[in-house]
Amino acid sequence: MRYDLKIIESWINPDSKVLGLGCGDGELLYSLKTNKNVLERGIEKSEEQASICISKGLSVIQGDINEEIDGYPDDAFDCVILSQTMQEVYKPYDLLISMLRIGKRAIVSFPNFGHWKIRMQLLFSGYVPITEHLPYTWYTTPNIRVLTLNDFRKFATDVGFEICREININTHSKDMYGKTVNFFPNLRSTYGVYMIKKVEK
Repeated sequence: MRYDLKIIESWINPDSKVLGLGCGDGELLYSLKTNKNVLERGIEKSEEQASICISKGLSVIQGDINEEIDGYPDDAFDCVILSQTMQEVYKPYDLLISMLRIGKRAIVSFPNFGHWKIRMQLLFSGYVPITEHLPYTWYTTPNIRVLTLNDFRKFATDVGFEICREININTHSKDMYGKTVNFFPNLRSTYGVYMIKKVEK
């Protein structure tokens, strides 16, 4: 399992109700269901990936997360997960608000565009960077926006939600292995992983 997914799994309490958005082939949901007895639900845009989830016995529907999420009542889940998908979402603010409406907590992870290799490529080549973690050309990428760890922290302050937990990581070997980065994380981390909640009024 990807290194960031292992971190996310460690943050989920046993017997929780969990919704995975853009859950891919269901690797994380399956592990949570098997190892932590969670009540899992998922939404996946790809029909092929959703079929793989269903073949694993997971409760996953095929559809657009921006539309399907509106069908859930308030506080329906203990946690809603959006892993390495936010950079592909057209309206991330709206989606995060919906996640915090239906979930007591939300977890997001995303590639860090502030990583030093990306900065150096852009500085010296003048071209859109291509790295192991952002491996697409500008015309083939599914990413419609890029953000850094600093961007996300500022976003949290600007829109008014609280970051409960944060781990910044540097991964390798196709993101299967990695380590936590504490020193200059916006420069040295390939991914950020955040747990967020609504600000108590």
